[in-house]
Amino acid sequence: MVLKFIVCMIIGYALGCFQTGFIVGKANKMDIREHGSGNAGTTNAFRTMGKKAGIITFLGDFLKAFIPIMLIKYVIFPGQEYTELLELVFGAGCVLGHNFPFYLKFKGGKGIAVTAGVFIGIDPWIAIPGFLIFGLVAFISKYVSLASLIAVSICPIWIVVTRFGKFSTGIYAAMVAVSVLFLASAIIRHYPNIKRLMNGTENKIGEKAKS
Repeated sequence: MVLKFIVCMIIGYALGCFQTGFIVGKANKMDIREHGSGNAGTTNAFRTMGKKAGIITFLGDFLKAFIPIMLIKYVIFPGQEYTELLELVFGAGCVLGHNFPFYLKFKGGKGIAVTAGVFIGIDPWIAIPGFLIFGLVAFISKYVSLASLIAVSICPIWIVVTRFGKFSTGIYAAMVAVSVLFLASAIIRHYPNIKRLMNGTENKIGEKAKS
């Protein structure tokens, strides 16, 4: 069992290191990490390279988590009591690889699209409150970073509420603990954004990111 978790984490990290934004940037003859906010994720891709590049970046980061989750769920470990925990462990590794890719000096994205791919893969119903809350906060505040953080905060809450009583105590507790890691990672990677939000200097939707 422990070996399965380790393998899932390692494979997740390896796939997470596939940096869609960085690759799309290179295709546009630029290093996205040297422009805008310096982040290799979806928001910076939209701001620095346009709508098409932003959509491609989001889909690439989303699918690199979503597709393997589907394989774990329906092909590799279907119907097992610990399957969803393995999916979460894989997802945590994928987010770590995305946020801290070793070959890019650990300078990657912020993991929001990847986290969406993980949790929608585990439970598609989370997409409804997730996207609704993200859209509402983004519309009202005009801050993508704030909307992202609030949307990700739903993930551990969703696991706590929807999985309560369905698993043995050990598996349930482990799922809750791993789900909290996604929120913790998002907060760590958004620390500069949080500081700018508090100072009133964060870029709003529609504004060009300052290099």
